[in-house]
Amino acid sequence: MNGADLPVSDDRLLAVRGVGKRYGTRWACRDVSIDLWPGEVLAIVGESGSGKSTLLNLLSLRTPLDEGSVHYALRADGREPGGLRDLAGLSEARQRLLARTDWGFVEQNPRDGLRMAVSAGANVAERLMVLGQSHYGELRGQAIDWMRRVELDPARVDERPTQFSGGMQQRLQIARNLVTQPRLVFMDEPTSGLDVSVQARLLDLLRSLVDDLGLACIVVTHDLAVARLLAHRMLVMKDGAVVEAGLTDRVLDDPRHPYTQLLVSSVLTP
Repeated sequence: MNGADLPVSDDRLLAVRGVGKRYGTRWACRDVSIDLWPGEVLAIVGESGSGKSTLLNLLSLRTPLDEGSVHYALRADGREPGGLRDLAGLSEARQRLLARTDWGFVEQNPRDGLRMAVSAGANVAERLMVLGQSHYGELRGQAIDWMRRVELDPARVDERPTQFSGGMQQRLQIARNLVTQPRLVFMDEPTSGLDVSVQARLLDLLRSLVDDLGLACIVVTHDLAVARLLAHRMLVMKDGAVVEAGLTDRVLDDPRHPYTQLLVSSVLTP
């Protein structure tokens, strides 16, 4: 499949067709197709080893595809037209620029998504510099503004992330990703490893930011409560394949596949 196979005037933000990844003779993920619209949140759920993180890495171009294609609605610029384009046709430099500006990626462990040796403000401002911004006062001002937006004390703008708690590091990572106003954000277990009270506050923040900014998100989680709170639609994965998909409330309230039924019942059963 190539860019000519999908209409460039399509309203979709992301169109994925038949993607897969093989390690040796084992398919970690195979024949997954997804459509995502602007402002939509999609959750990918399943147990450990189900293929959900592999799929997220394929969609975000962190892992090369062994089959299938990922089309994305690029913004029109002086180099090429906008619309749905097969990302395999972009140069590596163009892919990196896309990942650092129009996309965000929130890591499960915030230490993997932050530069721990520089200040909180530098972590946020760094992505703006990719867009060509260089005025120190403006960069610092935007960093402080985003720290406020994710409910971090702006007085700590010059402190390093090593001085922050895990929940605060995750908030800082979110600010770092959203400062460039991306249209699509990938999230890998964004609340995993946090205390329950910290998880609840972070989920409230994420839901507010997604609504306010009109973000499209793809969220990997093993926590069905996270999926219900954040996602419009969800995919359920098992052994590298999608076994059920649909509106989040429908899938969780009336699961059709035996594996989804097992996942839901395991949450409801003490």
